Amino acid sequence: MKRRAALSALMLVSAGGLVACAGPQVSDYAAEKPVLDLATYFNGTLDAYGVFTDRTGAVVRRFTVVMTCTWQGNDGVLDEDFTYSDGEKQRRIWRLKKLPDGRYTGTADDVKGEAQGQAAGNAFRWGYTLSLPVDGKVYEVQLDDWMYLMDERVMLNKAVMTKFGFKLGEVTLGFVKRAG
Repeated sequence: MKRRAALSALMLVSAGGLVACAGPQVSDYAAEKPVLDLATYFNGTLDAYGVFTDRTGAVVRRFTVVMTCTWQGNDGVLDEDFTYSDGEKQRRIWRLKKLPDGRYTGTADDVKGEAQGQAAGNAFRWGYTLSLPVDGKVYEVQLDDWMYLMDERVMLNKAVMTKFGFKLGEVTLGFVKRAG
């Protein structure tokens, strides 16, 4: 009986792994327009509006972000000022590096290690581990972050947050680049 349960669990994990591999890849969007170049889009001031939803899809947090973005050659700085609906404020400063073949790396004070990403067509996929403070404790959570350029001013973003492979929730965000 134990052997059958172990085999069933192994098959379930294996099937879950196959489903995860079957998901979209950034290369699937290579022919999509407009073509996203992070150094072009994230240059200047942007406003963003977002929500965090839990596993059930309920909105548990709303926020706005003002981003000041600059690039020098292949090195970019994205300075993000968050304001949450409860009045809390946070700041995150990303330091990005543009690499060949649409690849990017990035660091921030609350990101463990180095984020890895790749752009193709109008899409960008970004993966990283975030140190997330919750009720006096800090949890390390993984983000699978997708961005889609809609036009020269608007980009949509959806990030799935997991811990130990279990989905905790999603961040949905809309960026609007200020004119001028």
